[in-house]
Amino acid sequence: MVARRKFIQTVGLGFAGLKMPAIPAAVPDAAPLKLGIAGYSFAHVPIDQGIAMMKRVGIDALSIKDFYLPLDSDAAAVKGVVNKFSAAGIRIYAAGVIYMKTRGEVDRAFEYAKMLGIDLIIGVPNPELLAYMEEKVKSTNIRVAVHNHGPGDLYPTPVEVYEHIKGLDRRIGLCVDIGHTARAGADPVKMLRDYAPRVLDLHLKDLSVITKEEHAIDLGTGVLDIVGVLRTLRHNRYTGYCSIEHELDMNDPLPGIAESAGYFRGVVKTLN
Repeated sequence: MVARRKFIQTVGLGFAGLKMPAIPAAVPDAAPLKLGIAGYSFAHVPIDQGIAMMKRVGIDALSIKDFYLPLDSDAAAVKGVVNKFSAAGIRIYAAGVIYMKTRGEVDRAFEYAKMLGIDLIIGVPNPELLAYMEEKVKSTNIRVAVHNHGPGDLYPTPVEVYEHIKGLDRRIGLCVDIGHTARAGADPVKMLRDYAPRVLDLHLKDLSVITKEEHAIDLGTGVLDIVGVLRTLRHNRYTGYCSIEHELDMNDPLPGIAESAGYFRGVVKTLN
């Protein structure tokens, strides 16, 4: 494992020596899959260090978490953080995961997104707030991708999300977390296939075994069908981001992010 990580970092996140199943040719005219980072990956990393890590691995899109920018930040604070990332060539494409348990928290999330200049919130709104949230989506044109969070959550899998949002504005969709999906007993590939038109964002991770209690590991080192996930996204002509969510070593996430990014890029090359 250490040697493989070292190789990926040394050669600029190249992809070699991995045994991969054969993959059919890509769907014609499908857009390239875009790689991002889910902000939770940097939960224990200062902002400047997080930016440096993103530059090291060549990823330029971030879904920001509120530990880098509190939800009640004023416009000046938001502008400062946005400019810091922008100066490093990094785009903040979304914010979240943001929990919304009251109307006030819905309002705050949309105001936060407007100040950030983004059009996507990764959120977990209470079900009784979905109608109110839909009003905000319609008035602001800011989309919401509802995140499934595994066993015990309001929305364990994309199935529960879809059942709540299927009659709502189509700018309300899913952020499919493939690790939490599998932990809750659903097949991530099937979920992406079944709900393709409503998938707005994706959190990528792997699992060493599929159990409720299992924690995420680096892409390509576990048992999840990552190749099938990416193949399905290509077939669906998915245009959102595929964001790595690293949870293995939160104090030093760079090796794991590099491992995952290298694996992702290698698989995508076989799809092109």
